[in-house]
Parts: sequence; structure tokens; C-alpha cells
Amino acid sequence: MKSDINYKRIVIKIGTSILTDKENHLDTGLVNNIAYQVSSLIDAGKEVILVSSGAIASGLDMLGLKRRPTQLKDLSALASLGQIALMDAYQESFKNLRKNCAQVLLTWDDFDNRSRFLNAKKTLVRLLEYKAIPIINENDSVSTEEIKFGDNDKLSALVANLLSADILIILSDVDGLYERKEKRLIYRVEKVDNSVMRLACGSEKFSCVGGMYTKLEAIKIANDAGIPAILANGKEENILVDIVGGREVGTYFCAGLKREHKKIWIASGTKPKGKILVDEGAKVAIISKNTSLLSVGIVEVIGEFKANSVVLISDKSGNNFAKGITKFSSSHINQIRGKKGQPEVVHRNDLVLI
Repeated sequence: MKSDINYKRIVIKIGTSILTDKENHLDTGLVNNIAYQVSSLIDAGKEVILVSSGAIASGLDMLGLKRRPTQLKDLSALASLGQIALMDAYQESFKNLRKNCAQVLLTWDDFDNRSRFLNAKKTLVRLLEYKAIPIINENDSVSTEEIKFGDNDKLSALVANLLSADILIILSDVDGLYERKEKRLIYRVEKVDNSVMRLACGSEKFSCVGGMYTKLEAIKIANDAGIPAILANGKEENILVDIVGGREVGTYFCAGLKREHKKIWIASGTKPKGKILVDEGAKVAIISKNTSLLSVGIVEVIGEFKANSVVLISDKSGNNFAKGITKFSSSHINQIRGKKGQPEVVHRNDLVLI
């Protein structure tokens, strides 16, 4: 057994390679296999959320294109075409199993904005209460470079955090994480640190974005939120049933200590709108004494932002060490920086070390 946890709420990320054949066409047989396993888990009392790639690859297939384009407008158009085919395949598969599925398309803005973040959570929870399977993908047709996730690995980790999942399962076309020299599968990782990140390798496949590095980044987000993760080969027969049943397959990544939900959101679910540089005294106080950020320790403000924005907090050399929600706008902070007796700029309850 990898863990004695009874996984109730499960987020599963499905890579493009799991849904396509050797010619990179959407393979309905593979979709049917995933749906059958998910249906089995639901019948066993589990809640399952899918984060599925495959829309752009489906669009390529529909148009008979052989190579993935690089321009955002082309990718957005392909995603618009392919998302329909992808969801049609899922809906048909789950319908045959007497299950309902729902399409949910998200962008960074849905996580970056706190009210939209909470509304997305309510919607997904209600879908689970309806015994439906949410199928989540990035809303590529409207995403700009500024609000794109870049890959569904990170999206799956943010969804796992959003829903306080019990496990994040990332299915790819590899058996797990391997040691680089011995090429031996690593069955258990206690912590995703720099030594683990160095084991990552990129992907050459034109229909895929990311590679092992982005998967490890996503797994680290989940682990930091107190959620364990498993990286496994999605084309292995009954892989999902085996994982949830406790069979030792793939690489298991241990969860870290669970942090306050809001601080997890600040750390991983937001894009900073600016940066505040502080002196050494403020840096030491924040890191060692868990204090709030006071105006007296601020030396510079970079960027323009409104009150209640998430900002990076850095030392004078520009090294980022924290993120937080500022009470004031950049212009107001510039007026009070370096001065004593002013209200705190970022309260410690709205601040997290990174």
C-alpha cells in the first residue's frame, strides 16, 4: 500500500498522450477505457474530477494538420474546434455507462480573483453532489498569454487545492519519475526539492505541452497544500482502479503539512500584480518572527496595483521570499514607505513565504 488514506475526492489529470493514438488522432477506445475506470470509482463511492487535455490535438485531427502551430490565435482556434470533439467523446462514453459529465473551462483569472475562485468551487461541488463528472480544461479559446496556465498539470494542482482533494493523480505516457543515471523507477518521493526537480526531462511531442518539469511543479503545489500525488502511466490497464485500491504503481509523492486554505491560494493560485522591496530588518522579521509587513521596512515599490492586490515581497536585491495581499495601492504605499507609525501594509494573516 502506498498510503492508508481512503481517497474520497480524486482529481485526475489526463495528458494528451493518453487520449491519442500513434498518429495523434483522438482514440475513442482510450476515452472509453478512462470513462469505464472513472465510472467504477464513482460506483465505489468516490468523487472524481477530470482535468483533461486533448482539445488542441482533436482540432489538429479534425483539420488534418500534422504539426502543432505556435501562434496563440491558431492554438485558440484549434482548441475551439477540438473541445467539441473531445467533450462529445467523453459524453458518449459516460452516457453508455449511465453517468453524466459536465464541461468546465477555466482561465488564470478564475483562480486569481478570489470571488470567482470561490464561485468555481461552489459550482464544482454542486456538480459532484449531482453525481456528475466535471471535465475541466483551460479555456484556450479566450486565454491570452497573460492569463494562460501554459499546461494542464498546474491547472490540475490548482483544482485539487480548490476542492481540497484527497489525491491528485497525473496520468502520462511514462511509468513515473526515474532516476537519471540508473533509469530506475522511483516509487516514493518524500519532498519535491531541487534534487528531485533536476531529474525532470522535457517532452519532444508536438501535441503536448510541458514535460516532466511542469508535472513536478504541479505536484509540488499539491504537496504544499497537503495533498499527495501519484504520477503513473495512463495506458496501463485499470491504472486508476489499481491506484485507488492501493497497488504500488507509478511514483507516489508525499503530502506536506497542510496550510491554511487562503494562504495556499495566495501562494499558488494567484499572479502577483507588483513587487515590494524591503530592507534586511523587515525580511528577517517576516521570515523568522512571522510579522506583518510594515511601511517602515519598505524601500521600493515596483509596478502599479490597486488595494487588495496580491504582490511579491522581495529583498533589496530583488530575491522574492513572500507573497501577500496588500491593503493599499502602489501609489499610497509610495507615500508611506520608510515611515514609522503607519498601518501595516500586508497583514501576516494575508502573507505567505514562498
